[in-house]
Order: sequence, then C-alpha cells, then structure tokens
Amino acid sequence: MPIEMRDDDELIDPTVHCDDCEAVCCRLLVIVEAGDRVPRGTTTPYEGGLQVMPRSEDGWCAAIDRPSMRCGIYEQRPETCRRFTMGGGYCRAIREDYRRTAARRIAHVLVDSA
Repeated sequence: MPIEMRDDDELIDPTVHCDDCEAVCCRLLVIVEAGDRVPRGTTTPYEGGLQVMPRSEDGWCAAIDRPSMRCGIYEQRPETCRRFTMGGGYCRAIREDYRRTAARRIAHVLVDSA
C-alpha cells in the first residue's frame, strides 16, 4: 500500500532522528530530476523515460555507504532526497509503515511454560 502525503507533513516531530532509524527513506524509489547533479553513472532508467537512483537487490539505495549507513553522495543527492524532511509527516508515515511490515516478518514462537 503506497504511503500518501499527509495533512501534517509540515509538522516536525523533534523526537525523530536518523540515528535511531533503519534508513527507511533510503529504500524508497527516488526519481532523479533534470536539474539534479548526482554523480555520473549513479542513475538507472525507469518507466516512462524517468531516471531513478538504483537500488541493490535487498532494496537499499545504491548510494548508501553500508559501513556507515550514510549517503555516499550526500552533497550531490537528488532534490527528492533533499526535500524529504526528517521527522515530517511523510517520514513518520514511512517509518510506521516499515515497523508494521517488519513486525509481520518476525517469527512468533510460542513457548510452553510447563
């Protein structure tokens, strides 16, 4: 189910920090706009003639530096990434959706207490 923009997107939750997140935003489809100055060779073709940031097989943006879990092209990141507001409504909605999805993947094991 796609995440929709919310009425409270401009409201920032100051308790939300990237340091305690699983970089959920770095798993989204990122459309590269005409004026973006991403490094050469870091985009891939997409439907309708669009260019996007490629993703690894596991869904992460290919620009993520795995050891640090930080953007490897931060200073040249696409405008889409620049507009994504940490703690904004869209950020909070994506994090909540990810938590629900991740919870469904956790195996539940019943332990007999007898």
